[in-house]
Amino acid sequence: MTDRVNILMVDDQPSKLLAYEAILAELGENLIKANSARDALDQLLRNDVAVVLMDVSMPEMDGFELADTIRQHPRFQKTAIIFVSAVHLTDLDKLKGYSRGAVDYISVPVVPELLRAKVSVFAELHRKARQTEVLNLELRRLSSILMTTQDDERRRIARDLHDGLGQDLTAAKIMLEGILRDSKVLESNKQAAEELRGLIDRMIQEVRNISHLLHPPMLDEIGLSFALAWYLDGFTKRSGIATSLDTTPTEFPRLPSELETAMFRVVQEALTNIFRHAEAHHASVQLSKRECEVVLRVRDDGKGVSDATVGLRPGSVGVGIAGMKQRVKELGGDLRLRHGEPGTIVEVTIPLQTTPNLQQARTIMA
Repeated sequence: MTDRVNILMVDDQPSKLLAYEAILAELGENLIKANSARDALDQLLRNDVAVVLMDVSMPEMDGFELADTIRQHPRFQKTAIIFVSAVHLTDLDKLKGYSRGAVDYISVPVVPELLRAKVSVFAELHRKARQTEVLNLELRRLSSILMTTQDDERRRIARDLHDGLGQDLTAAKIMLEGILRDSKVLESNKQAAEELRGLIDRMIQEVRNISHLLHPPMLDEIGLSFALAWYLDGFTKRSGIATSLDTTPTEFPRLPSELETAMFRVVQEALTNIFRHAEAHHASVQLSKRECEVVLRVRDDGKGVSDATVGLRPGSVGVGIAGMKQRVKELGGDLRLRHGEPGTIVEVTIPLQTTPNLQQARTIMA
C-alpha cells in the first residue's frame, strides 16, 4: 500500500497495545503506539492521524478528557476517535463518549474482525478525504495557471492589436491623407476618400478600444484606480448606465500586480452582469485600502438576484461569478453577494499581509 494512513493506539497497558497491533496489522496501515495521554498528544502533533483508538480508563487523564483536549485543537476536529472500554459500558457512558466527539464505542473483550472493520472504514474515509484535498489543491493550482495564462494572453493580444493592426491602419490613413493632398484627384474621388478616412478613424478607435478592454495599459503603468476610472467612463458611454467611483484614500496607492488585475477583472465581470441582467440605471464602485486588506464593492440599483444566487449555491451562479470567486480565493480573499434593496452588492475582501491560499497549496503539493 503506497498511501498508508496513521492509526494511533492509546492505552496505558503495553499488553493491550500489543493486542491491538496484532489485530490491526493486516490492514497494512502505519500503527503508532502511545501509553499515556501526554504521549498521545505528542504523537498527534507530529503526525497526520486518521483514527485514534483509545482506552477510556487511563491514569492522570482518562479517555474522555483526552478526547476533549483533542477536539479543542482545530487540526483534530475531524479526526475519528474510537473508544475501547471494559468498564464504562452503560448507555450513559457511551453517550458521554459520543458527546466528546467519538465516532464509535467498542466494549471489551474486543472482537478482532469487528475492530478491524471499524478502523478500516474510518482509515479509508481519511485516505479519500486526503486524496480529495490533494486533488482540490491541484485543481486550484491549475485554475490559477489558467487564469494567469489567460491574463498574459489578453495582454499579448492587446499589444499585437495596438502594435500590429493599429499601426497598419494608421499607415493606411497617412497614405490616404497623401492621396487627398494630390490636386489631381477628382472631386468625386475625394468624397469617397473622405468617407474612407472616416471609416479608418472609426476602425482605429475600435482597435484601440478592444485592445484596452482586453488589458488596459494604464493598469500596468499608473495603477488600478486610474484604470477603473477609464473603464467606468467607457462603460457608461457604451451601456447608458451611469457609474461612479469612490476610492479611499483618494490618492489610491499601487497594489501588487496580481491583486490589481484580479480587482479590475472582478469589476469588469460585475459590470458586464449588471448590463446583461440587472436592468439598472446606476452602478457604483467603491475601492478602499485598509491596514491589512483591500475591500471592493460594486453596487447597482437594478432588479436584484435570487436568494440562491446570493448564497452562491451550486447551479445558481454562472461562469462569470464562479470565475470572480475563484480569482479572489486564489489571493486568500472572499467574495460575497448581498441584496442591495434595490439591486445587488458584490463585495470582495482580499488580505494584504497573509499568504495567499495558492501559495499554501503549492507548499503542500511540494
